[in-house]
Amino acid sequence: MYHICKLHTIFTTLRYYEKLQTEVLTRVQQQGLQFKTLSNSSQILVTMKPTRGKTPKKTPRKVNVNKTKDPVEVYSRVRPLEDPNGSICMKITNSTTVQLTPPENSHAYKNGHYKESTHTFKYVFGPETSQKAMFDHVALPLVEDLLHGKNGLIFMYGITNSGKTHTMQGSMQDSGVLPRCLDVIFNSLGDLQAKKYVFKPDRSNGMDVQTEADAMMERQKKELMPFTQRTPSTPRRKDKDDFSNMVRVPDTTRLSGLIEDNMYSVFVSYIEIYNNYIYDLLEEMPETITPKKPYRLFGMASDNQWTLPSKSLREDSNHNMYVANINEVEVKSADDAFIVFLKGQKQRKVAHTKLNTESSRSHSVFNIRLVQAPLDPAGEEVLQDKNEICLSQLSLVDLAGSERTHRTKTSGDRLREAGNINASLMTLRTCIEILRENQTNGANKIVPYRDSKITHLFKNYFDGEGKVRMVVCVNPKAADYDETTHVMRFAEVTQEVQIARPTGPKFDIGLTPGRRKAHQMYRKMLEQEGGTPGANLAQTNRPIITLGPPFPCLQMNDPNEDVIANLLAFLVEREKRRNILESERLRKEEAFRARLQDFEKEAEAVKAENRDLKKEVERYKKKLKLHDSEKESINREHAGVLREINNELSNKDKQLQKEIQEKEKLRLALKGVQQSEKERWEKEMGKRVMANKMEYENRLWVKNAQLDQLKQIVCGNGEVEGAGDRDDVEMEEDKPKPTQVLNRSQSPPPKRTAPPVKIRHRRSRSTSNTVWVDHKPVSTLDTETILQPVGPKKKKTVNNPSVKDLKKTDNYMVTHQEEDSKGEVETKIYKAEVLPTRGGGRAVQFTDVEKLKTGSPTNSPPSRKRKSDEGDGRSPREVEARCSYGYESKAGQTQPSVNHTVPSKKFRK
Repeated sequence: MYHICKLHTIFTTLRYYEKLQTEVLTRVQQQGLQFKTLSNSSQILVTMKPTRGKTPKKTPRKVNVNKTKDPVEVYSRVRPLEDPNGSICMKITNSTTVQLTPPENSHAYKNGHYKESTHTFKYVFGPETSQKAMFDHVALPLVEDLLHGKNGLIFMYGITNSGKTHTMQGSMQDSGVLPRCLDVIFNSLGDLQAKKYVFKPDRSNGMDVQTEADAMMERQKKELMPFTQRTPSTPRRKDKDDFSNMVRVPDTTRLSGLIEDNMYSVFVSYIEIYNNYIYDLLEEMPETITPKKPYRLFGMASDNQWTLPSKSLREDSNHNMYVANINEVEVKSADDAFIVFLKGQKQRKVAHTKLNTESSRSHSVFNIRLVQAPLDPAGEEVLQDKNEICLSQLSLVDLAGSERTHRTKTSGDRLREAGNINASLMTLRTCIEILRENQTNGANKIVPYRDSKITHLFKNYFDGEGKVRMVVCVNPKAADYDETTHVMRFAEVTQEVQIARPTGPKFDIGLTPGRRKAHQMYRKMLEQEGGTPGANLAQTNRPIITLGPPFPCLQMNDPNEDVIANLLAFLVEREKRRNILESERLRKEEAFRARLQDFEKEAEAVKAENRDLKKEVERYKKKLKLHDSEKESINREHAGVLREINNELSNKDKQLQKEIQEKEKLRLALKGVQQSEKERWEKEMGKRVMANKMEYENRLWVKNAQLDQLKQIVCGNGEVEGAGDRDDVEMEEDKPKPTQVLNRSQSPPPKRTAPPVKIRHRRSRSTSNTVWVDHKPVSTLDTETILQPVGPKKKKTVNNPSVKDLKKTDNYMVTHQEEDSKGEVETKIYKAEVLPTRGGGRAVQFTDVEKLKTGSPTNSPPSRKRKSDEGDGRSPREVEARCSYGYESKAGQTQPSVNHTVPSKKFRK
């Protein structure tokens, strides 16, 4: 619409010019002047080819043209102690000097270095210095240079746990150097930013420029039109980090002095140098179904991490080093840039060491590139000339801390990382020392920039392509004295290096200043007159674009006056302007026609694609209906089969349960039969054993008696043999008969038994708090005895216990009654423990039995003791003869000896 408006304005101007030309010819003819010469001159001017002036190119920047050199500015920041009562080795003497004192436990003190050392910096920031004061002093001048087309570099250098990352990033409430740089840049740009995608990286460390229409089309493709994937990927878990909810306190500083006739855009990139390899932290890997091995073992944890390819360093046409094929994100606000930084920070390498919980294991570089280009002569779009684009860059480098393995206690991958970190820092120090030596002694040594990626990337800064500043972060505690000494020496060497002062680019290309404001005023005037640009322009008598001042006075009072010459010069100038406007109109017509053709082609392509998509949609709809009907039939068939299977399964379950119950009944019956048969056999075998025992005891007694008689016969003396016949007769008569001997039973000797101790119960029953299951069958009789069994307090009496009852207890008791051999009722209480089984069931293990028995007092068992008047059927003579022999065992004898004692006559009588 806007281009149509401009074409209408040009046509109106041409009509106005033709009207003026007709009026001039009429007035000349009225005065009787010859217009032949003027006509010929006009024809000559019309046939001349119009020329358009080109904008002059920007003066190329030359290296080291300005011989003025500045030293590298090195600042020092002392972090506060974690322990306020801890010992320190550093003292700030003034705003530019610090003093180091070696502690007694340091290597320097042990080696005999007792002297204090003094080190000077550009400025020393104490522990009480705020982030704002530090930023205003160090980084704000570099931000101002960035806005004016100059490059800048800031290093954060120091040992592990010295506060480098805090100085660079800060916190949400108190931002560090990086967020404040972004805030100041966007506060200063304001409305001077170009629309998105007007500038595009060309992947060669440069920028391309395109028109507003092309940028709008690209915005629609990338931002408005949804991106549809060909193959739907597996749904991933959403990122837990919601950066939009973060609240950060911004810096409100704003710089002035920007060129209002330029358009600006900001691009950011974030890389890290890990183990001397460069990785793009903003690279997004496609989500696939099969996950890859994550390349990072430590850091912010993320569920979707992929193997990132390493990047290479290249040199552009201006001999500047850059990282090839990295993502440069165009941002339009400080919050957008900070969110990009946080996304890259999630993939940065950090690890836990003894000195720091989150120690950086790589060098990180955050680049801020500012693109600016002048507006066209109309002041509405960026000038479509790539040579007029100016690029400036501010690099913020957070170096990994130098560390000693005996202090950090690193091993494995951490040890390899520490070695690469120390090697890269040593290369940086070597390059600085060689630069100082070349400048001081006039030497021409080759600086080994290529030995490390960090030095190779920023070698242009040390060659004079921008300002370099270094912030040395120091931990003042005494344990870090030895490492801090090396850092201070490196800082002193760095300050002695001189870098050529860069010259700013020239933005004056010969165009009229104030083009932006003029265009804005023009747009505002159109809106006030017609409501929208291009409305009611046909009623405007005065053209917006004129061919110059009004016609001069054409009245001729004297033939010698130069009216004709003045008019000729005036018309020549107007003709020149007309040709310029005509060429501009033709150019814009061609551009508009080409753009319109592109739109028509694209519209036709979209229509064709839309038709194809509609056909595809209809085909898929038919296919979907067919699949739905098939699905319904399959579902019905599946439901019928499922019902049949469920019915069959339920019948099988019932049959299985029935078989299990029958098997259980059979098992219980067999168990009962087995138990009764076992008890019967035990009783019968007990009787047989007792009978055999009695029989063997009787036989043994008879044999002993025979042996005793044999001993009397063998070992008897003459006195016994010469006894009277009466005595022999009496002894013969007193001998027991074999039948009597067989019927005698010898009482077993008394056995010493220990007092009864019940060891089954491992603890007192009163301490148990479990519930007993008391199984009392229905046929249990009440004995009506005075002494009744006292069971546990917590018990559950059941007639037929189930599995459910046994699952809730650990103790079980069953009452059993039977009739003994005398016809009395004997009650037995079996006690058992309920134990869980591996299959999830319960097992009962009997541990004890208690018996309760009643009997008649008249049917008491006979006493085992013999009465004194009961004899064993032996005569006194036989007893006397037997008692006259004795067995004696003496020391040293293997067999007992037999002693015979003759009773006295008095005893005989």
